Amino acid sequence: MKLYVESFVKSVVTAAPEASLAAVARQMQERNVGAVAIVDGSKPVGIITDRDLALELGARGTSPHTPVVRVMTTPIQTVSGEEGVFAATQRMREANVRRLPVVDEDGCLVGIVTLDDLLRMLSRELSNLVEGIKPEFEVT
Repeated sequence: MKLYVESFVKSVVTAAPEASLAAVARQMQERNVGAVAIVDGSKPVGIITDRDLALELGARGTSPHTPVVRVMTTPIQTVSGEEGVFAATQRMREANVRRLPVVDEDGCLVGIVTLDDLLRMLSRELSNLVEGIKPEFEVT
């Protein structure tokens, strides 16, 4: 049985490329998220994370009024909802990212899948496996 990414898609916060870093930071705070997908229309063109913001605004002294397009990560890695979880985790590992925007067949953004979500699912499944074999190890 193949486990598909679409099972783990959650809504994603978006912003336009011309949005300021301050506006994106406020969105992250208000929506309690660690990343915002930058979209042109409905297609993802970049992503910015809370870490990116901290480095730009704190360490590099970038102005909060700077458009996000100047500092976003681009091009971004995406995944289709029809791809398997294994493909998503491989892409995350290869690209060294914790979040993948999920796109439909036209490349339009439909959500996001995160490493944390996948780890929670895998830990539940491992726990289920342990419970299944636990009786074999019980001393009578």
